Amino acid sequence: MAQTRTNRTAQHQAEAAVRDTVEEGKQVTHDIVEYVTEYARENPGTAALWCIGVGFVLGWKLKPW
Repeated sequence: MAQTRTNRTAQHQAEAAVRDTVEEGKQVTHDIVEYVTEYARENPGTAALWCIGVGFVLGWKLKPW
């Protein structure tokens, strides 16, 4: 019985650690999106050139034919 209780406690701790990691990942993603959005508003020309460049490279590397 003590072994089962220990396993459950370890499982709950592992699940809590995973939840914390997921929340941290969501926060980092939100911060990056916010930063890129702010940068694009302040520098629309540069952001447009980056989008065109990334689109060109992806289109070139992922040729549908």
